[in-house]
Amino acid sequence: MTTRINPSILAADFANFERELGRIANADLAHIDVMDNHFVPNLTFGLAMVERLQQVTPIPLDLHLMIDDPDRWAPIYAETGAYSVTFHAEAAAEPVALARRLREIGARAGIALKPGTDLDAYLELLPEFDQILVMTVEPGFGGQSFMPATMPKLRRLREAVDASGLDVWLQVDGGIAADTIAIAAEAGADTFVAGSAVYGGEVPADRIEELRALAAAHAH
Repeated sequence: MTTRINPSILAADFANFERELGRIANADLAHIDVMDNHFVPNLTFGLAMVERLQQVTPIPLDLHLMIDDPDRWAPIYAETGAYSVTFHAEAAAEPVALARRLREIGARAGIALKPGTDLDAYLELLPEFDQILVMTVEPGFGGQSFMPATMPKLRRLREAVDASGLDVWLQVDGGIAADTIAIAAEAGADTFVAGSAVYGGEVPADRIEELRALAAAHAH
């Protein structure tokens, strides 16, 4: 199983994004948290910022849309050239139609589930998505503590994906660091979002390699 590390620029220096993206050039993708201060109580990056990041990033962008009305907005973000666009199940009116539209545009289509969101309704929809993001914190702010109670959901997803034979990435986001990434990897995650665990180090590229090795050693 391929292990992917997608650092979140939410933990980067906002005044120097081009440099900060360069410091994680050995990562698989750069995770961009788009928050609208409606779906979640925080305001981060918008469309103009994502368009500019596309022009300077050395690695593909993994967009996580924590916004209302993704049915309208997610395709517009995909059209910036994003490699992957993940919207929230709790916010989408027509998640299957939206995922198909994202794929038509050329992005991988992801769906995110908050810690309290039930998985059952989405297991039968696995072929419609390229990535399922299991939130391991409540979305909205970086630096929160990892929630082990989300791991049973991840294990069920891993079993379903393995049984299906589909190429669906299982991503975790929230509190992922050296002491938690093994837990998530053992539960079945293959794609890991880490913010402060990467940018909190002197050399973010070294932290990426450390996390990748830890995840690979405990891969499902």
